[in-house]
Amino acid sequence: MAFNEGDFVEIEYSAWNASDSTLIATTDEAVAKKAEIYEKQGKYGPALVILGSPGVIKGLDRAIRTMSLNETKKFTFKPEEAFGDRNQELVRVIPMSDFKARDISPYPGMKLNLDDFTATVTSVSAGRVVVDANHPYAGREIIYEVKVVKELKNPEERVKALGSTYNAEPSKISLANGSVTLSYDSKVNKNADYFVGRASLIAAVFTYIKGVEKVDVNEEYSKPSDKHG
Repeated sequence: MAFNEGDFVEIEYSAWNASDSTLIATTDEAVAKKAEIYEKQGKYGPALVILGSPGVIKGLDRAIRTMSLNETKKFTFKPEEAFGDRNQELVRVIPMSDFKARDISPYPGMKLNLDDFTATVTSVSAGRVVVDANHPYAGREIIYEVKVVKELKNPEERVKALGSTYNAEPSKISLANGSVTLSYDSKVNKNADYFVGRASLIAAVFTYIKGVEKVDVNEEYSKPSDKHG
């Protein structure tokens, strides 16, 4: 059984920098803790992959298409099939005065959103800051161990998986006649992250769920309790 363009699959994986065997990512919480890369706010467990989508590196997309359900394989991807070659044009020197004007105190390793690009501060001196917008593992060979654990075929199941991916999983999903209704009950924490995630989910539904022409959103709110009586 091979997978094809547009298929939704859930995978478990671990990835290593091939040059020094350092673990750089994993869906296994225990493995992350053992390698000391565990992130408290990180998401662990099977990850959604939509074959042919821009969020999947080329090598992984190609590799999954050769696999079967519940099969585990190991692959080594060259930079061009992983996170790309390094581009020196993405390394910029920015005057320290620009950061002071924004009330930012840069330090090596700091992640920044500057105008139209996201970058990492690599060095800081008295008058200038070097930032790098390359992916941290650009130019590196990457080893992936992958297991395909599930294929999602049902549209509701696909929407639910997209919602989980964007941290905006609906309490209820209804699909009928080209319309999707996303319902969020009062138990869903409707903070800033929720609204960003919900917007991303709606865009993804239009992009990846065939036949959808309309998305409705129902939100339920409960009046906060008066703790002071």
